[in-house]
Amino acid sequence: MNLGTMVGQMISVIMMMVMMMIPAHAGDTNPVFEPCSDTKVQRLDGFTFGLAFAAAKDSFFFNQTQLSPCDRRLSLSTKGAEVALFRPKVDEISLLTINSSSSIKQSNAGGYYMVAFAGRQYAARSLPVLVADNSHTITSFTLVLEFQKGTLQNLFWKKFGCGSCSGDLVCLNNTDCAIPNSKCKGNGGSIGCDLGVQLAFSGTDKNDQVFNSWYEVAHLRQYSLFGLYSNLRDSLSSSFGGLF
Repeated sequence: MNLGTMVGQMISVIMMMVMMMIPAHAGDTNPVFEPCSDTKVQRLDGFTFGLAFAAAKDSFFFNQTQLSPCDRRLSLSTKGAEVALFRPKVDEISLLTINSSSSIKQSNAGGYYMVAFAGRQYAARSLPVLVADNSHTITSFTLVLEFQKGTLQNLFWKKFGCGSCSGDLVCLNNTDCAIPNSKCKGNGGSIGCDLGVQLAFSGTDKNDQVFNSWYEVAHLRQYSLFGLYSNLRDSLSSSFGGLF
């Protein structure tokens, strides 16, 4: 199955999910659900983008140039790549989670990497960011989507250093807090190693209205949405057993 087919099938599922949620998102004026298509958005529209995962950073490069996962020249389907699609509300701070039971968490010595992507003309894509290697898993990320007049221009990962590393967390490369793989629940440990991506927006929408969510995240970053989610999940897990 090629990446285009994979994305197409996943989009079908997401479209059904979004259609079920229309009454709660009546203000959504964006009709584009395909992450590899272009669109212009305004605040509170839905916006579809993807996260691609591969077992080597080089998987996202062709002739030493990084391409969008939408570009068939990458042949990601032959490299065991996986894709997750999301449709958050534009300029709302969101927390995206990916269950650690997914095979994306199975890593090798070369590391497992993640790229965020959307659009065709600009083929916006983030730099590959390390998710896991054979020793550690990074579970908390911050992604900023940058728009100009409603068109996505760039996606970039923001790093806040290791000041919040505590307990079982260790500092990797002076930029990320990571969990030793041996302590993840999937490997018999006691810590949930689900991925959490805190999402924010910068720039302007198609009406030249300025996005504020990145400003809010940058100034309130000590209140990690993923940390709050993890604490709540752990609390519920202790109360309701295997429900989570």
